[in-house]
Amino acid sequence: MEIRRAGTQPSAKGPSDWFTGTVRIDPLFQAPEPAHVQGASVTFEPGARTAWHTHPLGQTLIVTAGCGCAQREGGPIEEIHPGDVVWFAPGEKHWHGATPTTAMTHIAIQEKLDGKVVEWMEQVSDQQYRKG
Repeated sequence: MEIRRAGTQPSAKGPSDWFTGTVRIDPLFQAPEPAHVQGASVTFEPGARTAWHTHPLGQTLIVTAGCGCAQREGGPIEEIHPGDVVWFAPGEKHWHGATPTTAMTHIAIQEKLDGKVVEWMEQVSDQQYRKG
């Protein structure tokens, strides 16, 4: 058994290559081999969001606070709330983040394939974001 105590893993700022706006990433777990799962709590300030991206083995988001948005390529922008669980299929191009006026926090869970959990792509433009 291993217990990771709250406050023992440093928070990180979401890099501007992957995010628009102010984003804080708090690592939660990275299971040791042979497991491949990892998770983080991610907080988006109002207007903040990810760039478009995919996950080789999919991604689960569990919204824990605030109000956010999520969109898969070609689909509508969906509003997400605390308690909502969002699944993105392997290779599904998508983005997620806060609404323009409200912050949002979610737990993101994904698995590594060949050492990689995400493929980052282009930023979500203000025009694409405002369509919600």
